[in-house]
Amino acid sequence: MSSIFSLSTNTYVKTSFSHDYATIKCRKAQLPLDFKMINNTSNILELPRHGISHTDLRLGEIVDRQSNPNNIATENAFRRKSEFGTSFLEEAYERCRHLCAEYAKTFYLGTLLMTEERQKAIWAIYLWCRRTDELVDGPNAMHMSAAVLDRWEERLEDIFNGHPYDMLDAALTDTVYKFPLDIKPFRDMIEGMRMDTRKSRYESFEELYLYCYYVAGTVGLMSVPVMGIAPESPKNRVHGVNFFLIHHKCHNSALRGRVYLPQDELHQFGLCDKYIFARKVSGGWREFMKKQITRARFYFNQAEEGTSHLDKDSRWPVWSSLMLYREILDAIEDNDYDNLTKRAYVGGTKKLLMLPLAYTRSLSVPRFVSQ
Repeated sequence: MSSIFSLSTNTYVKTSFSHDYATIKCRKAQLPLDFKMINNTSNILELPRHGISHTDLRLGEIVDRQSNPNNIATENAFRRKSEFGTSFLEEAYERCRHLCAEYAKTFYLGTLLMTEERQKAIWAIYLWCRRTDELVDGPNAMHMSAAVLDRWEERLEDIFNGHPYDMLDAALTDTVYKFPLDIKPFRDMIEGMRMDTRKSRYESFEELYLYCYYVAGTVGLMSVPVMGIAPESPKNRVHGVNFFLIHHKCHNSALRGRVYLPQDELHQFGLCDKYIFARKVSGGWREFMKKQITRARFYFNQAEEGTSHLDKDSRWPVWSSLMLYREILDAIEDNDYDNLTKRAYVGGTKKLLMLPLAYTRSLSVPRFVSQ
């Protein structure tokens, strides 16, 4: 998932994984052709109310469940254990790892600092998110329809019920059995893909914030049960852990005719869509980007607060990813706010040098301990 500020169309190359692997035998060998269409007309997307964001509400639900070991035990008892052999699952996770390493290098680096079981789970989640994203932005996006997303949602339910369709699905099925994953964030991400099929502009940051939840904030919510929450962490202090919120799908926006930027703020600086598609870096664009970067750093600061509430074994990898993604903002500034024609990235050497600092940060005493 690329940065909200990375608008260059060549920063994220799409590759379809959905049909690369042979379908494995299971109770449902293929997607049903006579499925019932899901009625989405009543599922009206609303902005956050009373100052409580959808992300905070969703995360609160997951934290509540994770905080009660009995809930986790009960939930896992009803989940179907994968019937696939150890070697098959190892190959499935290895394919997830390889694709994550190839297409999400910064994210992948953070996963290498996790325990082996958590690594595999995060790789499986990443691959499902990427495949979901490709339904709308991949090379076969021209064939996209509401029916495709409805079928993908049915397939998701089968994954959670222990009936994967292919090897990559099997990795997620195994992850679902091992960790108390909530299907709701996965469904919400699919809803974000539906938003892409019917909406290409966002009039305000409030609208864009909601979209960010559906297509990116959900990733954090999927990951929380894998990362784990510190037992002593107050439930109302964990919200900042979802640092993925400010990352979403700006890649290939010009090719798809979509602009993931608040229109009212563009107009405030004398900008419009044509400047973005023309990749015109003006004084107005630089001032616009300064405002966006300031906002992004605000959310990164919130994420730092939340990271201290994770399980201690997950803090180093999350701190590493958080610090590396934050560096992208510095890179944009170093490029004189030209993220229309230049790619903002963090070099490999700098990434490695930041790991010790991230480790030191992960050892800091959380605020809830000192208070």
